[in-house]
Amino acid sequence: MKAKVYKAYLLRLGIIGVISIIFALSFNEITYRLQKDQADRAPGTIQLVIPDGAAKLVEAGQNPVSIPEEMVFVTGDVLEVVNMDSAPHQLGPIWVPPGATGRLVMEKAEKLAYTCSFQADQYLGLDVRPPTTLGTRIVALSLSAPTVATLLFLYSLLVYPVKINENNASAAGVT
Repeated sequence: MKAKVYKAYLLRLGIIGVISIIFALSFNEITYRLQKDQADRAPGTIQLVIPDGAAKLVEAGQNPVSIPEEMVFVTGDVLEVVNMDSAPHQLGPIWVPPGATGRLVMEKAEKLAYTCSFQADQYLGLDVRPPTTLGTRIVALSLSAPTVATLLFLYSLLVYPVKINENNASAAGVT
């Protein structure tokens, strides 16, 4: 008789486990898609073009229109700075003469504040984030599915307890 009771519990746990995996997968995917941001992509090359006349605009206290004040990257990105201006420019460790291109590899997740000769305030913020990968999403699923399964299993026992068949219980000598 105990074997039948354990089998009933295991069957319920298995069914709830499958339901929990489907629920957690759906919920995680929906929230991932709703909250997707600039770090949810594969690493690549981001090109930043310093337009002609940028040095004169900076001297006048203005920022070139095409250059953002902060930029978001993922680990592994390469920032390519293309200088179309007639003056040399610097972004942190990158020195870019007129007509040349400089590159900076984003090796680890961190917030950087570089001196920048093509911004009026002489500063450019770079936010390097770890990329959201398939592995990251699988870890989230592996953390949420067992928790959901356990809670649903316990709640199911409260709402709908496993019933022992009276005929089997009396045949086994249980009253």
